[in-house]
Amino acid sequence: MLSYNELKPGHLIEYENSVFQILEASFLRMQQRKPVMKVKMKDLISGKVKETSFQPSDQLEEADLERIKSRFIYESRGQYWFDEIGNPKNRFSFTQETFGNSAQFLKPSLEVVVLRFQDKVISVELPIKVDYEIKEAPPSIKGDTASGGSKQVILETGAKISVPFFINQGDIVRINTQTGEYVERVQKM
Repeated sequence: MLSYNELKPGHLIEYENSVFQILEASFLRMQQRKPVMKVKMKDLISGKVKETSFQPSDQLEEADLERIKSRFIYESRGQYWFDEIGNPKNRFSFTQETFGNSAQFLKPSLEVVVLRFQDKVISVELPIKVDYEIKEAPPSIKGDTASGGSKQVILETGAKISVPFFINQGDIVRINTQTGEYVERVQKM
């Protein structure tokens, strides 16, 4: 059981017969009133974001989720297919709505963690940092690196991101899949 003041971003709780991930949590104490924890949380089953407040009398249950190591296989007609590592017959799929913007960072054989709640697959967690090859990049111009600017490139998955001017087509770069931002160049071609 969790107390209302133990809630932090990232916690997974059972609430109203669903699983919620805490996105934001702020403690409020007003004069002559009971303190409350104001939270913004995402329902992992429906995908809806909800704001609510918890009182000192509220006892919250941590979600009991099963984590399954899986890998992305392919995408077909808006369905993203995965199989369980070590048990390829166990396959499941998700829609574009489940992923939001992270779908653009899925590539074949990418290892992910699938979350299952009460025998229902509810969510996919991508690794925070993944390496991708640059498929298209505008040419670099000598002297551009001094300005510290950036340019748009296209990754092997089709995702468009901003990278420093010194990155070229064929380079391998590390991307933060949660923010969609360039982290570092891994290998220069």
